[in-house]
Formats: sequence, structure tokens, C-alpha cells
Amino acid sequence: MKLAELSAFAAALVMSSVVLAEGGGDRAFEKMMAANDRSVETFVAKEKARDPVVANEKKDDKTKDL
Repeated sequence: MKLAELSAFAAALVMSSVVLAEGGGDRAFEKMMAANDRSVETFVAKEKARDPVVANEKKDDKTKDL
């Protein structure tokens, strides 16, 4: 009887560690990366929609070249 209880306990520990190690972190990482990709795409789309900033090419005597 004790051998059966001990075997069941050991099997439960092994199964729980295998199940927890397999799925949780991978799914969370995949979800995080998908959210990051969406946010980068949104940022790029917003940047392309803006008017470009034009720098003034005129230089006066007080302006120094870097």
C-alpha cells in the first residue's frame, strides 16, 4: 500500500513538472513577441504617415560646421 502511494505521489510530481515546464513560458513569450511586433508595425505606419522634416540647408556666418 505504501509503495502504491509513494509511486502515485512520484508520478504526480513528475507529471506536474513536465506539464508546467512545457507550455507556460513558451506561450507567454510568444504572446509578448506578437504584441511587440504589432506595436513596431503601428509605430512604423505612424512615422510613414507624418510629413518629413526638412532641414534648412542655408548656413550663415555664425553657424559652424560640426
